[in-house]
Amino acid sequence: MPELPEVEVVRRGLAQWVSGREIATAEVLHPRAVRRHVPGASEFAARLKGRTVISAERRGKYLWLPLSGAEEALLAHLGMSGQLLVVDPHSPLEKHLRVRLGFADGGPELRFVDQRTFGHVMLTALVDGVPEPISHIAPDPFEEAFDDEAFADGLLRKRTEIKRALLDQSLISGVGNIYADEALWLARLHWARPTQTLTRPKIAELLAAVREVMGAALAQGGTSFDSLYVNVNGESGYFERSLEVYGRRDQPCSRCGTPIRREAFMNRSSYSCPRCQRRPR
Repeated sequence: MPELPEVEVVRRGLAQWVSGREIATAEVLHPRAVRRHVPGASEFAARLKGRTVISAERRGKYLWLPLSGAEEALLAHLGMSGQLLVVDPHSPLEKHLRVRLGFADGGPELRFVDQRTFGHVMLTALVDGVPEPISHIAPDPFEEAFDDEAFADGLLRKRTEIKRALLDQSLISGVGNIYADEALWLARLHWARPTQTLTRPKIAELLAAVREVMGAALAQGGTSFDSLYVNVNGESGYFERSLEVYGRRDQPCSRCGTPIRREAFMNRSSYSCPRCQRRPR
């Protein structure tokens, strides 16, 4: 699933290509794509027509397009395979096209393509500039609103495994399985380390590792393991080449040479170096 760097790459593309443009047409080709828009597909499409996209915003793994005329936005979550593509309106329709927005200037249109239909788009009210359905999730570590001390306080109160805490969107948003493993490797922490055993300097080191890893991924366009994650122009990111542990089972750790270990974690995988990241007793 796309994590913060991948979603930020898409947001930047949307900011460049759709901000300031008026929506002329809206078409829903699969109702599941707007399943969380309770009034339904027809109302969704009707309410978009004539609205101007003001900007493109993001929190964690969610992005949204604030719209003119009311305090509301088009909220999107990409799920496992969702893509927001900016394409020539005359180009062939994608096999898994779900929602299509045309603009009054006749230029490139915005298409929501989703093979597995786990993603969704919806119109929703804004609460202090944030879409109401996600107003409960924590800021992400690149937001000005993110409070390092509040994060440390919350982490120490959790009394859980450190990786579970990193994936808790009420504590910190935008971190998923890939970047949690990469940041923990960089900070030399095993994913099962109890949060209450961390010192505040170590928590600060972990936060720095989270920002470093995701910042590096962002600079390389994110991580693409297949064709399902692409930016608005259909291009893949290439941070996969820089991954230190994730997906590198039995390959040597670049720091000490020990083979990387894969362990089961919450119905998924967790990767770590047995030597650099000692498992807690």
